[in-house]
Amino acid sequence: MRQARARLDAIAKPLDGLGEFERMIVRIAGIQRTADVRTERRAILVMCADNGIVAQGVSQTSDRVTAAVAANMAAGRSSVNRMAAIAGADVLVTDIGIRGEVSCGNIRRRKIRNGTRDFTREPAMTEAEVLAAVREGIAWVRECRDQGYTILGCGEMGIGNTTTSAAVCSALLKLPPGQTAGCGAGIDDAGLARKKAVIDQAIERYDLYHADAFDVLAAVGGLDIAGLAGVMIGGALCRMPVILDGMITMAAALAADRLAPGVREYLIASHMSREPAAQAVADALQLRPVISADMALGEGTGAAMLFPMLDMALAVYRLNDSFEQMEIEAYRRYR
Repeated sequence: MRQARARLDAIAKPLDGLGEFERMIVRIAGIQRTADVRTERRAILVMCADNGIVAQGVSQTSDRVTAAVAANMAAGRSSVNRMAAIAGADVLVTDIGIRGEVSCGNIRRRKIRNGTRDFTREPAMTEAEVLAAVREGIAWVRECRDQGYTILGCGEMGIGNTTTSAAVCSALLKLPPGQTAGCGAGIDDAGLARKKAVIDQAIERYDLYHADAFDVLAAVGGLDIAGLAGVMIGGALCRMPVILDGMITMAAALAADRLAPGVREYLIASHMSREPAAQAVADALQLRPVISADMALGEGTGAAMLFPMLDMALAVYRLNDSFEQMEIEAYRRYR
C-alpha cells in the first residue's frame, strides 16, 4: 500500500487528484499484496433467493418475478449483463434459494431451500441454513480465485429483499425501521407502512437489538444476504477485492463484518443507494461510495458501473509519466 501511494504521489498530477479512486487503488494493492494492481479478470456474482415475508404485502410484485429475472440474467439478457459487457465483466448467477426451479441452463444451482420462511410467523432460516448459505458464498469465491479472477463485484435478485435488508440493518445498527425501510422497487404508502410494521414487530419478537449478526440473519435475513456475506468473507480469505452494489449488498457487508471483523477492509462501495439506511451502513463500515446517482436497480449494476471508472484511474496509475520523467518539481505533501 505504501508503494502504491508513493507511485500515485510521484505521478505528474496534483496530489490526491483522483480522490477516492486513489484510495481505492491503494486498498486493492493492500488486498492483493502487490503494487502491481490487477483487475483484468473480473466477475459479478449474483445471489438469487425468495423471501417468505412477501406474504405480508411488502412488495408490489409476487415472488414469481425472482425466478423470471434470475433466468434472464443467467441467459445474458438483463440490465446487469448489458452493463457488464461494456465493463468486461462476466455475470455469474447462483440460485441459492429461489422458490421453484429456474428454466435456464446457465444458472449455478446451489439451492438451500425454496425461499425463506415468513419471519412474522417464525424465523426466516434455521442456524444450519444460515451457515450453509455463508459457506456457499465463501466456496464460490474460492472457485473464482481458482479460475483466475482477480476482482469481484456482487449483486442480488429476490423480491422482498429490501425488507429483509432493512430489517438486518435496523437490528445491527439499532435503528428504528423508519430510518432503514424505503420503497424498494416501488410500493405505495400503505405498503411502506406494512414494511416498517413487520420489521418493528420482528425486532421486538426476536429481541434483535440484543442479538448477534448470525442470529439476526437467521431471524429476519435472506438466503441471498447470507450468501453474499459469505462472498465478502471469501474475498478476505482469498485476498480478492469485492465491489458492493446497493442496499442489499451493503446489508450483507454489515453482517459479514460483524461475523468476521475486518472484512470491510476488503470491500469497495460502488454507489450510494437511495434506500434510507445506505448512509448509516456506509458510515458504520467506513466506506465511501464514489457514485451518487440515485440508483436503485440492483442485480450488481452499480458494481458494473464502477469497473470502467476504476479502469480509467488505473490507466493513470500505470501509464502516466512521473514528475522525475517530466523533469519538473514534484508537489510536496503538507497534510
